[in-house]
Amino acid sequence: MAVIDAVVIGRNEGARLGAAIAALRADVRRVVYVDSASSDDSVAVARAAGADAVVELAPPLSAARARNAGLRALSDDPPEFIQLVDGDCVVVAGWIAAGLEALNARPDLAAVFGRVREEAPGTSVYNRMQDHEWDMVVRGGASFTGVFLGRFAPLLETGGFREDLIAGEEGEFCDRLRAAGWQVAPVGQEMATHDLAMHRLGPFWRRAVRAGHSFAQVATVTPGAYRAERLRAWVWAVVLPLAAVLLLPWIGGLALAGLGALYLASNLRNARRLRAEGFSRRHAAAGAALLTLSKFANLQGMLTWAIRRWRGREPGLIEYR
Repeated sequence: MAVIDAVVIGRNEGARLGAAIAALRADVRRVVYVDSASSDDSVAVARAAGADAVVELAPPLSAARARNAGLRALSDDPPEFIQLVDGDCVVVAGWIAAGLEALNARPDLAAVFGRVREEAPGTSVYNRMQDHEWDMVVRGGASFTGVFLGRFAPLLETGGFREDLIAGEEGEFCDRLRAAGWQVAPVGQEMATHDLAMHRLGPFWRRAVRAGHSFAQVATVTPGAYRAERLRAWVWAVVLPLAAVLLLPWIGGLALAGLGALYLASNLRNARRLRAEGFSRRHAAAGAALLTLSKFANLQGMLTWAIRRWRGREPGLIEYR
């Protein structure tokens, strides 16, 4: 019988953590919980939920560092397979069996991942957009997120996650796995539920800032990474507004009208696409506006990384909860 262990990571996820750990107990041998300096009762919740070991980290913090700490905690008696889970996710029944079947069918696979769904996508446009993002992860198939089932040995042998990346570390790790001769692949199976619980613009903005930071930081490690995302941020948040300002002395208000028309056309195009993908009319309109706004937040994150790098400062967490 295959030996499967699990690593759950979290920071101030006490309200969700118990369910995340409890959902794994029937399918794995051991659960290691890695806590990133939580100020709530996460550690006590993890122990009460049946975690076999708890690792408490001190700053500097990153999800990558927490996952690596969990892998190292299991290396004394290594499993054949490892399920990684973020503390705000709950693995659904049947996922681990389906993931194992896929891994056993293809010896070249280092890891597999399935569909994550938001627990309450209809309660806010932010939750709905996140649910759509989970769908795009499976459609793209190039990279797992923080929740996946993998073979323990190749994950450890390829060096684990880069601990200096505050976000985007999963895609960079997948690139290294492929360079080492391994593959990652999606499985047509429900994998987990996630509770974003986002209802305000502020957390959305900070999350988009973090994404922009990862676009720029990962690109310094893997040249060409996130090229399209970085280009879109520069075009929509810098090039077009700057062009309108420069044209003001020549064509006056027509420059601003033209800029507004470009943003409007982009929003309408995105809204139509979101409607075609099942969004309600209200969420499609709001989601399209958020996609445009996110380019400005992405740019802020990209510039934050550039300034940190220029000053020689270590990157720090950008938290959105």
